[in-house]
Parts: sequence; structure tokens; C-alpha cells
Amino acid sequence: MTTELSADVTPMRIVAVANQKGGVGKTTVTMQLAAALSRRYQVLVVDVDRQRSTVWWAENMRDRLPFDFTGEQNPKSLTRMRDLHIQYDFVLVDTPGSLEDTSILETVLDAADYAVVPLTPEPLAVESSMRTISCLIEPRQLRYAVLLNRIDPRIPSQLRTWQDLLDTTWGVPRFDAYLRQYKAQSDAPVLGELATTLGDNRRTAGTIADVTRIGHEMSEQFTPALNGWW
Repeated sequence: MTTELSADVTPMRIVAVANQKGGVGKTTVTMQLAAALSRRYQVLVVDVDRQRSTVWWAENMRDRLPFDFTGEQNPKSLTRMRDLHIQYDFVLVDTPGSLEDTSILETVLDAADYAVVPLTPEPLAVESSMRTISCLIEPRQLRYAVLLNRIDPRIPSQLRTWQDLLDTTWGVPRFDAYLRQYKAQSDAPVLGELATTLGDNRRTAGTIADVTRIGHEMSEQFTPALNGWW
């Protein structure tokens, strides 16, 4: 990466993409958010999930990744990154989605500055997501927000219903941005694509727009002075 760092940019931020519920799109959020942030920042993606989904996606990209990547890392290495003064603005960590790997997730959250909690609009995803927040994230007083994923654009009421649940029923912070379920999004891992490598056309426009908005909002959490650059 060759992006110059502004004096307004806070030193390296570690962002955990975390949810003990599997299948809610942690890998998609990690990779696409990293791609969006890489337009303005130096970004590293770290995979500590034994399923290695992020590794597989990165390998499909070959030499087209717009950010740096490392897989199969010991999560304890995250704390050492600060001591080594590694020059990244954001380090995004794809974490395991199972109760069996709670100790790994705890180690990542101990090192993190922020947590993104992906949530799909499915009742079965709620309990695990709220448990992750109440038992692992909030006790650490870690800043976080829920990110709605796989919103069906064919169901007009779905987005508002789930936003209201997060705001009123569960009372947890959320991103204003969200990811809709598009074919371009679901095909991205196997095709080795990201929002930043897709051609901009009618088929891909929704995916590109969603990912761009998420990157914009994540950036604003730490560098509001750069908000107008997007």
C-alpha cells in the first residue's frame, strides 16, 4: 500500500469482526470492509478462525488483494503488533463463530479497539449475537456496533423491522449502513472478487454501494476529519 497517513489519523486500530453464531457473514464483512477501508488507509486482515474461510477467499484473489493479509495467526500476536509499531491504520480480525473457540475470541477482544457484530435477519441468530455482546464485548467496555447482513432487497419491511428491534427491543448500537443479499456479494469469495475489484454495472452497483457506505461509517468512528474524503 502507498497511502500517505494524515496527521489526523489515529495510530493503528484493531477491529474484531465477532459473533459466536456461525453463518452470519463474518468473513464477508471482514473482507469487504477491509476492501472499502483500503481505498484510504493501510489495512491488514488477520484470520484466526480455524475454518480458514478468509484464507480461501484471499487465495482466490491471488495478487489482486487491495490490502495485506495473514492467515493462521496466533491471536496473542495482535498485542505485539502495537509494540512493533507496525504501520497499519486498521487491522481487521476474522474470528471463530463457535462456543468451542471462546478463548480465541476473548484474546482477540482483549486486544481490540472496536468490534463489529454481523447479524443476519434470522430469529435463530439473535440469541448467540446478544450473548456475544453481553458476555464478551460489553464486560470489556469495548466499543462496538451491530452490522445487519444479508438484508433481502425484495422485502421492503425487513430492514426497518430489524433496525427497530436493535434500537428499541434490544437497545444495542448499530451501523446505519448494512449489506444486502445480492448475487455479486454471494459469488465474491469463489470468484475472487471484492467491492473494489468488481466492474461497476447494474449487477454490481448495490454491492459496491453497500460496502462503500460501511467503509465510510467505520472510518468515521475513528477519523471524522477525513469523512469528506469519500
